[in-house]
Amino acid sequence: MAEKAYLVPNPVTPCKVIVFNENLCTGCNLCVEVCRTDVMVPNPEEGKPPIVLYPDECWFCGCCAADCPIPDAITVEYPLNQRVGWKRKETGEYFRIGMKNPPPPNTKPPVC
Repeated sequence: MAEKAYLVPNPVTPCKVIVFNENLCTGCNLCVEVCRTDVMVPNPEEGKPPIVLYPDECWFCGCCAADCPIPDAITVEYPLNQRVGWKRKETGEYFRIGMKNPPPPNTKPPVC
């Protein structure tokens, strides 16, 4: 058997779910182990980022990026309908979910 079988990602996908920074990723495959939906498989080449085989099955939970020992090695690309943002009328500041310096919580009581 001279021929080998390889796993390749699905070319027809609605979005690129998980993006690896190949300069930072060490190929430890911790993200593969913590993924709740098993969208990734270890790369057969040692030290390379995992292969995202089933991007359509991703829940966008972010476990892979949160548990990665190297900061910014994995980026989760959320779909446009999940990117929530708002703008403060008084100052024009723009906020979004997941930002590093979120605004203080709203302390005003609801208007009934």
